[in-house]
This record gives sequence, structure tokens and C-alpha cells, in this order.
Amino acid sequence: MNRREELIAAKVLVIGQGYVGLPLAMRSVHAGHDVVGYEVDETRVKRLLAAETYVEDVPNEDLAGALATGRYLPTIDPADCADFDVAVITVPTPLREGAPDLSYIESAAATLAGHLRPGATVILESTTYPGTTEELVAPLLEQGSGLSAGSDFFLGYSPERIDPGNPTYGLGNTPKVVSGIDPGSLAAVQAFYDTIVDVTVPVSGCKEAELTKLLENTFRHVNIALVNELAMFAGDLGIDIWESIDAASTKPFGFMRFTPGPGVGGHCLPIDPSYLSWRVRRALGQPFRFVELANDVNDHMPDYVVRRVTEALNRKRQAVNGSRILLLGLAYKANTGDDRESPAVVVAERLVTLGAEVRVADPHVIADHVHAKVERVEVTPEELAGADAVVLLTDHDAFDLDAVRTHARYVLDTRRRVAAAEHVEFL
Repeated sequence: MNRREELIAAKVLVIGQGYVGLPLAMRSVHAGHDVVGYEVDETRVKRLLAAETYVEDVPNEDLAGALATGRYLPTIDPADCADFDVAVITVPTPLREGAPDLSYIESAAATLAGHLRPGATVILESTTYPGTTEELVAPLLEQGSGLSAGSDFFLGYSPERIDPGNPTYGLGNTPKVVSGIDPGSLAAVQAFYDTIVDVTVPVSGCKEAELTKLLENTFRHVNIALVNELAMFAGDLGIDIWESIDAASTKPFGFMRFTPGPGVGGHCLPIDPSYLSWRVRRALGQPFRFVELANDVNDHMPDYVVRRVTEALNRKRQAVNGSRILLLGLAYKANTGDDRESPAVVVAERLVTLGAEVRVADPHVIADHVHAKVERVEVTPEELAGADAVVLLTDHDAFDLDAVRTHARYVLDTRRRVAAAEHVEFL
């Protein structure tokens, strides 16, 4: 019997039931595994048990179906983690004062160590700096279990590639990079993912897999910063950056299209490249200049959006202070409710600080993470007409952009989605 056959109907433990862990749990149930979704947030667990989703990529009906199989158990009880065959860590890895906060990984490893048994496989999916799996997770598992990584249990890393709201590529049809601390661990990690994804891509070591994730996100981060800075300069020079991007995109080689926006959000771009920068500075004593420059440009895009709104109001001899400004979108990307690190939240806070009467509409974001003085509203013709300025920050399909163009007196469109008009400006 090969390793993949052994993993059919395995007990899979997924630690963390968020944007990464919940889709992974659902996919594992679909593959025939018995899945425990361990989550420290009791409110989340109660919602999961009631088949109430909070992740757009997992509809309520999919969650209800998984529960109905009897093979999915959302839980807050560490005792339910016992006897796992495969455990996957999908916990957050935020930045704290510019340094990686690995406390969630450490807590997850400590929980796993108490239930680790010979022959089990542990996989880290959380984005982190190269070396985390071998230098942090392995010792914690060994110390807490008395077992040895590689000889007694398998250990590897596989970077998550979840793209919330992507209608084309999900967990199953996105190639999965896999790695292990040794050949046996690589085989075990790959065997598990072969049961739930179409294609696995093995690499020689965990550091290479950890760097793969950071490379993917740093590539995007740097190129978005490039077009964001170009957009600011082009605007000051009276050049249409969007037309130039469209023209450059006709080149069939040597160019990849990136577009400007109000900043970057989610976990990946605002945070992940900084893990690499931190690691390089700490290990080599050198700055990662591209990442630090990209951070500087993208971090200041919300300020540029506020500046453009201020200039537009000034042209009407009107101050930001006292003006009603309607922001369309709180999420960091279209058609999701994910407002982690969203630049729209920063724009709202900046405008409130300047004295604006800020209103926000977002049909996807439920959590109210904006300033207390920001009012949540629906997008109606009256709301649009009553605003001194309307700013499109997130281009959700649910927004009626024709209505925005028709009823708003002034529009700053940071995504170039509203049809051109005299009162419509683009970033």
C-alpha cells in the first residue's frame, strides 16, 4: 500500500478556520477525510456548527453539506485534536511593530505536540520567513512530544495560495507547492495534497517553499507600487496612466499588466514581503530595498486618494471639513468581505480626521472596523446625489456604476470602472 492509499479517509486536523483553513477543511471533507477544524474563536465555532459561513469561498450549503456527512467537526476543544494522521497549521502571522508575530504558530505547535504520535504528518501553511518550519516548528513539536522530526513523524511546509473571491482558481485547481524536511516528509506531505488538489509541485526543501510564497507576493507588491507611483506622477503631469497601461498590455511578451489602486490590503501584500525584508535584515544585516520602497509607496496611496479628493473639493471652493463624502467599498478586493489591512479603512479614517462627514457602503463587509464616526449606508440615488464626493475604492460587482455616474456630482474612481464623464476622475 502506498502513502496516498494510506491517507484515504485519514483523520485531518486543520488548525485555524479562517480564509485559508476553512476552504482546506471543506476540500478535505470532499476528498473523503474525517476533518477536525480547530479554532480558538468560540464565536466562529458556533457559526460553523450552525452552518453559517463567514468566508465567501465557502457557501452555507457547502458547510451544511460537510456537517451532514458527519466527517467535519468544528471545535474549540483541544481534546478533539487527538489521534490525527495529518495536521495542517493555517493560523495568522501578523506583523507587530515591523517584526513577525509567530505566537499563533507557536501556540498551534504546542497544541499539536501534545497529541503527536509516530507516523503522523504536520504541515505548516501559514506565510512566514524561510526557516520557520525547521527552526521553530520542529523543535516545538519535538520538545512537546518527545518524538523526532523526520524519523518519528513527518514535517513539511506548503504555502497557501488562496485568492478570496477568485471565480476561476480555487484550492482544488491551483497548483500546490509542497516540501518536507527530508525525503520521507516530502513524500508524506505530497501524498496528502494529492488527495485534495489537481497538481502538486514538490521543491527540495522547506526554505525554498517558504521563499516561494514570499517571492510570489513580493513580485506583486513591487509591481503594484511601480504603477501606483507612475499613476501619481502621470496625474501631476496630465497624462492618462490607464491609457498607457492599456497600450502597454497589447505587447505579447515582456510585459505583465498591473493597475493602480488606493493601496494594498489583505494579509499577503501589506505584510508578507515584510517578512522577507525582516529576515534579510536580521540574518544578513542588509536592507531589502525593493520591499522597503514598495512598502513606502503603497502605504501612502490612501494619503494620495485623500489629496485628490481635497483638490477636487477645493476646485469647487469647498473644504473637506464639513463635506459629505461617500466611500464605495471597505474590502481590500472586489467581491469579498475581507477588510484585513484594507486601504479603504485608512482613507475613511484620514477623511474623518480632516472633518469630513464620511459614509461608507459595502454589501460584503459585515464587521465594522472603521472609525466610529463613519456611517454605514446603502447606495441609493439620494445617497449618491447628497454626497459632495463619491470615491470608488473597491469595485464590487454589486455596485450599480451607471447609477453612480448618473447621480453623483463628483466621482473619484480608483479602479477605472465608472464610465468617463466630466465629473468622473480616475486615479
